[in-house]
Amino acid sequence: MTINLKNFLRDKPKLSKMGEFQELEPIDGLEISAVSADLYGTGRDDLSLFYFKDGTNYAAVYTNNSICSESITWNRSIRKSLIKALMVNTKNANTFTGQQGLDSLEILSKTLAKNLTLRESQKKDGTTQAIKPNEIIFASTGVIGEKYPVQKIKDNIPSLVDKLREKQNKFVWFKAASSILTTDTRPKLAFENCRLWNKDIRISAIAKGSGMIAPNLGTMLSFVFTDADIPSVFLKSLLKKAVSNTFNAITVDSDTSTNDMVAIFATGKVKTGKIYNVLDPKLKDFEAALQKVLLNLSKQIVSDGEGAKKFITVKVLNARSVNMAKKISFSVANSPLFKTAMAAEDPNWGRIVMGIGKSGENIFPEKIEIKIGEFKVAEKGRMVENIDEDKIKEYMKWDSIIVEINLKMGQANYECYTCDFTKDYIDINANYRS
Repeated sequence: MTINLKNFLRDKPKLSKMGEFQELEPIDGLEISAVSADLYGTGRDDLSLFYFKDGTNYAAVYTNNSICSESITWNRSIRKSLIKALMVNTKNANTFTGQQGLDSLEILSKTLAKNLTLRESQKKDGTTQAIKPNEIIFASTGVIGEKYPVQKIKDNIPSLVDKLREKQNKFVWFKAASSILTTDTRPKLAFENCRLWNKDIRISAIAKGSGMIAPNLGTMLSFVFTDADIPSVFLKSLLKKAVSNTFNAITVDSDTSTNDMVAIFATGKVKTGKIYNVLDPKLKDFEAALQKVLLNLSKQIVSDGEGAKKFITVKVLNARSVNMAKKISFSVANSPLFKTAMAAEDPNWGRIVMGIGKSGENIFPEKIEIKIGEFKVAEKGRMVENIDEDKIKEYMKWDSIIVEINLKMGQANYECYTCDFTKDYIDINANYRS
């Protein structure tokens, strides 16, 4: 399987190389392929398939945007807890496409089910049950409101099925992760090992996201695969909990996409005995590993924010509640004025103060302490005396910046992750459809 370098559409200062990425391990029970349906007209990979011959338990969380992709509408209509395939396309969001978009998925699900069933029947054992259209889910990303290119995708389903690979080496994972990109400059991949009862468990995951990123359940596309044997109902609880302070703790531009989807698939190939509830102690190590994977991917998305040059952590300490701390951290992180100051490496802490105040939370200005890195810039309702701006500016040249806001009102803390706004963000989005 070859890597399609046409996945990287834009000129970049440095082209991503496969060797720079974490190596993901294969997941038993999963097969992967990626091909070009030429949706971009450049020949890059834009269509991927994740196939589970014996089925997989799964759970997903979706955008809270009141307008969502027809792919999400389709998925929400699937009542099965065990599915056979996930197909992902880029370039077209299949959003605001109406009945045409939904009918297209009906056509594609039938075509894909037929091709997968035929493939299984041609194998040596020749014994398989027919794969059904309602055992297939979809994800789409790209331009909103354009007619869904059903015929182009349908014509490439035979090739997509034919190229499925059961042994997922680094090439296969990299190719799949690259095929789902839009304005991203690099694929996002993450892996963790853990123990479930007395068995070794693998978690491999990919994601895409660069713009239109703001937390609201799931904030881009991310697909997590594990060989653990965990029922779907428990997967849903574990996923929602892990998303709350990973994917829901990031923001690039405060815009919640219509297509956000985070899904986890458990093939059940490693048998670990019955799990009685989501609080079962056996799940503790798996839950921690899942948290690490999602936080890793979340931070990769922020680092690859459209036009971003700096990764910024906004910490709010000693708030009355976690909700208060979260609201204030995002009020600062989402401020275009704050983000442009970070891009300019300007320690204009007044923009941090503004962000705190506009949150709507009741605070005591005379108690607030603000730091940029290790440098205290404000306390007791005023500027710290004898600030050495030269040292702070030197610190802000780093590509990772920490802003700390101590409210001194309670014991609750929260931190979110964002990036700076640069001129490149404007250029990328001004030319998004061209």
